[in-house]
Amino acid sequence: MTLPVVLAVDGGAYKTDLALIRADGALLALARGPQTSPHLLGLDGCLRVLEDLLGEARATADGPIEVAHVMLAGADLPAEEQALQEAIDARGWAARTSVRNDTFAVLRAGTERGWGVAVVCGAGINCVGVAPDGRHARFPSLGAITGDWGGGGDVGLAALSAAARSEDGRGPTTSLERSVPAHFGMSSPQEVAEAIHLGRLDERSVLGLAPLVLAESGEDAVAGELVDRLAAEVVAFARVALTRLDLAEADVEVILGGGLMRAGNGRLETGIEEGLRAVGSRIVARVVSEPPIVGAALLGLDDLGSTAEARSRARAELAAAAGDGLAMTGRTSDG
Repeated sequence: MTLPVVLAVDGGAYKTDLALIRADGALLALARGPQTSPHLLGLDGCLRVLEDLLGEARATADGPIEVAHVMLAGADLPAEEQALQEAIDARGWAARTSVRNDTFAVLRAGTERGWGVAVVCGAGINCVGVAPDGRHARFPSLGAITGDWGGGGDVGLAALSAAARSEDGRGPTTSLERSVPAHFGMSSPQEVAEAIHLGRLDERSVLGLAPLVLAESGEDAVAGELVDRLAAEVVAFARVALTRLDLAEADVEVILGGGLMRAGNGRLETGIEEGLRAVGSRIVARVVSEPPIVGAALLGLDDLGSTAEARSRARAELAAAAGDGLAMTGRTSDG
């Protein structure tokens, strides 16, 4: 008997993982490609990337795809989710498909409960809350126009701004004045600013400055203040989600995902933990180490009613494969 297959996708602003997982948890194929954010590529561009990756995976792994869970960083508004859902349904990739924001994948990767709150700090920042009864708390997550601050892009831009103000005397002296231009092989913050202004340097490259802020937060007051601000923003997202779902007094997990959370910055983690204790004494924060593709796969296996053993197998095989940092189309696993 041929076992059904789950199609799992984690699509972000910088890379996309697509996996095929058998119902018994065996990883059949994992393909990695470029970004699929519909905000940046448009709907058609997003789907072209996904189709190419699915073609790679299908070249070495067959079997009926029963369910697809497509989790995308750019699926923020209901209308966006609906448009993606209809377009993917029309392509017939699976017997049934679910399209949602990638925060749901982070939450599922971080907990077996199936509910809780997830806050993701990657290129941007976003949050989702799921109550035990299935109610959701969502945010538009469209950047500054919806009040957001705290992704790697925001932290990196703040680092460049602080470096510039240190250089010309408008702000306090900070070690970022030296490390920010050094990151780009330049001599001063002004040189970096001019390169961005004149188009020689992509403004999105400031994302790479966020790790500098984390690294210098223990010794530099300005970097420390930025990390404290990030912690406060994470707590604010979680607090609102918990309050909307009447979970502030519950025994609830807040799952922290994304590159900034996985960096292991003690000041950031302590700030979040202290902030959440003020929200509710039973709230537990935990950084999820596994990539979101694991959560997308587990949601698909949940949909199939797969066993705990199958979910455990998928979690282990996908985490190991995705952690290699390479596309592994054709990776097979015996039953």
